[in-house]
Amino acid sequence: MRALGPLVFGAAPIGNLYREVSDEAAREALEAAWEGGIRSFDTAPHYGLGLSERRLGEFLRDKPRDEFVLSTKVGRVLEPNPDFAGGDDLDHAYAVPNDLVRRFDPSEAGIRRSLEDSLERLGLDRVDILYLHDPDVYDLDRGIAEGLPALAQLRDEGLVGSIGIGTNDADAAARAVREGDLDLVMIAGRYTLLEQPAAVDLLPLCEANDVRVVAAAPYNSGLLAHDEPPADATYDYGRVPAEVLDRARALAEACREHGVPLPVAALAFPLRHPAVRAVAVGTSRAASVRENLERLATPISEGLWDALAERGLIP
Repeated sequence: MRALGPLVFGAAPIGNLYREVSDEAAREALEAAWEGGIRSFDTAPHYGLGLSERRLGEFLRDKPRDEFVLSTKVGRVLEPNPDFAGGDDLDHAYAVPNDLVRRFDPSEAGIRRSLEDSLERLGLDRVDILYLHDPDVYDLDRGIAEGLPALAQLRDEGLVGSIGIGTNDADAAARAVREGDLDLVMIAGRYTLLEQPAAVDLLPLCEANDVRVVAAAPYNSGLLAHDEPPADATYDYGRVPAEVLDRARALAEACREHGVPLPVAALAFPLRHPAVRAVAVGTSRAASVRENLERLATPISEGLWDALAERGLIP
């Protein structure tokens, strides 16, 4: 399997996260990623009730299969909505018709079915990485007891290359590393310039067990994507609390003093940890893809990190 990263294209936004995105805009974002050298792409059935997978698969279908790394997720099976009456899925943050519903099923049968459905939507014959998606949202005990062994079986059969867990909860991910046989962890929002709860247990565990880490949502859902975080910025998919906004602005001020835009530091910070192999950033805008590539290529002096540590803003 091709190596990950360092920048993974997160495909939730092209599943109409928060707003409708045209097919043309989604393809332009993917084209910008490919032209910029990004070869790692992450999606899930959850993202737009399959729309993200369909769009990503259509784009990748004519690309050399050994030139990219594709990850998707299992745990939520999509089924027809018996109560569909022309509504939308905005209760789950996606601007798509809610003609399907998500059902948590971490059983071996459910995971095999989910993978088969994903491959059909993607139009591809395999995925490289398969994550158990957000089992902590539903039933972590069952996810670990049933889901992780089922994933390991798929890996043993050669149906997927690597397996892992994708979650926003550092404690849940740490438990999965302790009790499962994982290759990767995708942790969203819990190891960022703003906050580092994953550094307490999860990252040391991953280092000790040779588990690779993908740090997703390095901008904390948009809060750190601005040179000066605005009061109406999004944090963890919702409104930003006052104390979190104050911390983000303190980080921005320290970065300015060292001539580094806050988003540049935010994108670089997770990659400084030896357990972190890649950062995953979601966008549906080609301009944002190019901007993220430029940010990642921007050099940062050690003086900034020293200053942030001295102020107690990072460990």
